[in-house]
Amino acid sequence: MADIYELSVALDLSADVSDEEIAELRWHLGLGPRPETLTIVRAFPVVVEDDEGEPVIEDDPVPLLGCHDAASKVGGALTSALLSREGGWALTARQEIHPDDFDRVGELLVWLAGRAADRHERSGGSVHVGWIRFHEEDGPVPLMVRGVVVWP
Repeated sequence: MADIYELSVALDLSADVSDEEIAELRWHLGLGPRPETLTIVRAFPVVVEDDEGEPVIEDDPVPLLGCHDAASKVGGALTSALLSREGGWALTARQEIHPDDFDRVGELLVWLAGRAADRHERSGGSVHVGWIRFHEEDGPVPLMVRGVVVWP
């Protein structure tokens, strides 16, 4: 059995996001090339074996919300979109993620929450960034950021 979750993100972002940040965000959404310098999520450590069979840690940057394909566990299509709109940006993403990716995806979601339009803020300063659902469950639960992502 796979521990796969459906992650749905729906946010309006403020207009004060820089061109460089938009370029990097587009890469994370699978919509553009990778920038030379990553500033939103900076490290993508993976353990691989070296030539002697010893484990070493390498940096392997990958787009975190960039799948544009048929879903394997949650049904439907996986996609991401980022549109310019008056006063900022509209972002929507639907992806499958594994708990092993919660930390890195969480970094991106915390960054997004910090740039989200005021209407996404809830009481206590938390930001509603979307929904998450274990692939075998029927209904999603709200996904909130309170300085960190509150994962299920």
